[in-house]
Amino acid sequence: MPIIADAIRWTLFPAMMAFAASSDLFTMTISNRVSLMLVGGFFVLAPITDMNAAETLLHVSAGCIVLVAGFGLFARGIIGGGDAKLAAAAALWLGFDHLLPYLLLASLLGGALSVGLIWFRMTPLPEWLARQAWIERLHGKDAGIPYGIALAAAALAVYPDTAWMTGLA
Repeated sequence: MPIIADAIRWTLFPAMMAFAASSDLFTMTISNRVSLMLVGGFFVLAPITDMNAAETLLHVSAGCIVLVAGFGLFARGIIGGGDAKLAAAAALWLGFDHLLPYLLLASLLGGALSVGLIWFRMTPLPEWLARQAWIERLHGKDAGIPYGIALAAAALAVYPDTAWMTGLA
């Protein structure tokens, strides 16, 4: 496998997931660039690693299904648009083989994150923390949940078991 493929599979997905999680934590947004880089990286990596057309189509199908479901949740105000796109990009990389474990783990981590944030928001902030704009925003009772953290953590937990890391091709 060419060294460029190794560089992409070892760094791009983990780096973009870590960036998405930190971005959602600090700004409550996930840039479209993150999802676009993940999609682009997938389409560069798939042919380099000799992923066949049928398998590529299955990965694309997994991503599309999650994108449609995510935008349904977004339309109802349940998740943010960045979360929907990030989940779809992760599904593209993970494919159907790892989609259920990913979604289950993201749900569990998202629930734990939500409970933790409820507890955090019920606790008064010390003055030194209240001076941090991102912490004050996260502490706000009307603030959303930075669900990208759970999505990224679940993706990073599942990713080592994928063919990308266990030796596709």
